[in-house]
This record gives sequence, structure tokens and C-alpha cells, in this order.
Amino acid sequence: MSDDPLPLLLLPGLLCDDALWAHQLRHLGAGRAVEVADLRHDDTFPAMAARVLAAAPARFAVAAHSMGGYLAFELMRQAPERIARLALLGTGARPDTEEQRLRRRLLVDLARRGRFRGVTPRLLPLFVHPDRVNEEALAATVMTMAERLGAATFLRQQHAIMQRPDSRGLLPAIAAPTLVVCGREDAATPLALSEEIAAGIPGARLAVIEECGHLAPLERPQAVTVLLRLWLEGALP
Repeated sequence: MSDDPLPLLLLPGLLCDDALWAHQLRHLGAGRAVEVADLRHDDTFPAMAARVLAAAPARFAVAAHSMGGYLAFELMRQAPERIARLALLGTGARPDTEEQRLRRRLLVDLARRGRFRGVTPRLLPLFVHPDRVNEEALAATVMTMAERLGAATFLRQQHAIMQRPDSRGLLPAIAAPTLVVCGREDAATPLALSEEIAAGIPGARLAVIEECGHLAPLERPQAVTVLLRLWLEGALP
């Protein structure tokens, strides 16, 4: 049996890429294979999951943020035996409400009409803690990621998100040791959604990060990295 540390696969959220996980890549990658999945190319979660699984190690840990959490549930449907540990950050198991679908359709319409640059400023107050909306470095990181991924990726990802199934019925079958993380002030996926996931997965541990919005890996990178390290080492009580 190999003594090599378990490989870690990081799944970013909507319009996010490696930059979301910059701190975790720097501090969790010593002696451990850490990769960020490229989620630009598919417009359904089954297709995304098939692409991810084709490139992933035989067995690995998954840490997933927001939209990445929706994908993580699909990975658990397709290949639960390959996922040794699961961390879900700022995500939910429920499908969209009608209000959420309407908001997504409005943003999709903006992007299709060539007004993609208007999308991220509209989303920023939903994504970060209210005290940090005007923090230039944080806002620049979020907007640069969005521009890098572009309108076509935005449309594909939103299509996948709007088509996702209800994953609440899957929760009791998840056997991988699971960490659920949420920012206390997450406006995009409120704490109650993380509490629901943690209550539904046997043995799951819930960690709440104070003074933090939706983008915990960027807003509170040190806290997220510490939590993920403890989770990877099996050290969380």
C-alpha cells in the first residue's frame, strides 16, 4: 500500500478558476498532489463529472466550492468509491428556487446581449461580505477570474446550474468523511443550506467562518486552508 498523501481535487464555483484556491494551492501542495478542475467546457453536471473523473486519480479527496459542490454531488452519483474525502464549501443540496432561476435568466440574458462585463459587478455584493464589497484587491480578483473564463463559460455553467437535480436524497448515502464549510454572512448560499447538508450526511462536520461571505477561500484563505488541512489529516473531531 502506498504511503503517499491522498491527492486533492479542488472544484471551483461559477466563474472561478485556480485563483479562487491560490492560498490552498500554495499551502496544501507540499508533498501532496493538488489540482484544480477545469470546469469551462460542459453545460451539464453529468458531462462535467465524466470529464473530471476521466482525468482524476483512482482515489482522491474533493474540496468543492458553490457550483463545484453541485458537481461534487454528481461525482458521488457516478463514482462514490473513488472519493475518499469530501469538503463542501458555500454550497447547497437543493435545486434553485423560482426567484433564483429568474435571477439567473436575467444574467444569462445580459451575457447573450453582449453585456457580460455587467454581470460580475451585479454578483459581487452577493459573493462577498458586505464590509468587503469595496475592497479593491478582492474585487479585482473576482472580476479578473470572470473575464478570464468569459461569457461562453458563464452561459454553459449557468445552464448546468439551472438543470441540476435535487441532491438532498443523496446525502444519507454519502460515506466519505465530510466537512461542510460556510461563511456566517454568505448571502448566495445561506448557512441554513450548509446546516441541512451537514445534518443529512452521516458523521459530517460543520464549520462556520465568522465575518465571511460566499467566497470563503478568497475572503478567509487562512481559515479555509487550516480547516482543509485538518480534514485531509483526519484530525477534525
